[in-house]
Amino acid sequence: MPHAELNNSFIKNISCPTGKRKIEFIDSNLEGFFIEVLSSGVKTFYQRYVDARRRQRQVRIGRADIVPLGEARKRALQIKADVSLGKDPKQGQEELRAIPLLKDFIVERYLPFVRTSKRSWKTDEAVLRRHVIPALGHLYLDEIKPHHVQKMVIDMRNAGFAPGTCNRPVIFLRYILNLAANWGIPNVDRNPAKKVALFEEVKRERYLSSDEMRALIGALREDENQLAAMAIELLLLTGGRRNEITQARWEHVSLDQKTLLVPLSKSGKPRLISLNQAAVDLISRLPSKGQSDWLFPSPRTGRPCPALYYPWLRVRDRAGLKNVRLHDLRHSFASNLVNGGVSLYVVQQLLGHSSPSTTQRYAHLQQETLGKASEVAAEALKRAVGRR
Repeated sequence: MPHAELNNSFIKNISCPTGKRKIEFIDSNLEGFFIEVLSSGVKTFYQRYVDARRRQRQVRIGRADIVPLGEARKRALQIKADVSLGKDPKQGQEELRAIPLLKDFIVERYLPFVRTSKRSWKTDEAVLRRHVIPALGHLYLDEIKPHHVQKMVIDMRNAGFAPGTCNRPVIFLRYILNLAANWGIPNVDRNPAKKVALFEEVKRERYLSSDEMRALIGALREDENQLAAMAIELLLLTGGRRNEITQARWEHVSLDQKTLLVPLSKSGKPRLISLNQAAVDLISRLPSKGQSDWLFPSPRTGRPCPALYYPWLRVRDRAGLKNVRLHDLRHSFASNLVNGGVSLYVVQQLLGHSSPSTTQRYAHLQQETLGKASEVAAEALKRAVGRR
């Protein structure tokens, strides 16, 4: 590589020799400082140095038509000073290049990770695809600030999403950015999503009255999709979760022992659903017995259809229960138990709650039942006093 005294006149007149792709001219006055000239005519300043591992490296300073020669020399001297103090100028550039866009980190690293460690990873994927990636996916991880996350949440709320729906992307972001920090992504040492306050969620407990249950059963018996209708009725009879019923297999049913085994429940453990006689009678009438591995196979695919979305909309509208969710059948099952005097401990076992605190949401129903029982004693005392 030729050496030359780099000055403005020299730089203006140099060109790349014909037949070559590029040529470098090394400054004779400043060690490691050089200019690269491409066959296209583009001229760029660089500074070469040797790092702590004795590797020769170089840092691009800038194009000669943009960065004046004097400024390029100052930058070259700063690079040499940094190297002498043990800093590696190239490392900073490499770290910046190692920081991915949020959308790339989600698709290439986060989702493959949760697929192997989280049963509900499809929920993560849906929330991130619908809300997080469109709003923040274009930002590099170290660019995300609390106001970016806050704007996403405000936009969702203004679009009519419920507080709980708005909270979920923030919760996922907190987890994602914590993972990024734990995995050593450069410059991701603070979690901006942690500074965004969550909306207060109102726990919605909806219980069906006797009249509403009667209307629901009537609508189920009239529905054109009797297989889906029987699955919904079994939800009401057992308090099971949707997937526990819709994906049930005949090999896990014991009509003699009145049990339905759930091999892998929400808690990650197997559990037994106790079947009352009405549930046993319903299962005994299922046309899939002896015909399919599943209790509720789709007539089109032969596989279970876990959603029940459209049959439920049709049935609840016919029953006049437009504000009732499918999961409210589970709440109603628990309500019937508690109001019937069943202890919260037994309710916990029947619902398959792993923690008693989850079942405590029904404690007010128990207190109401106990209060009514106490009033019976008071009435008996009044009658006794009145007869004296």
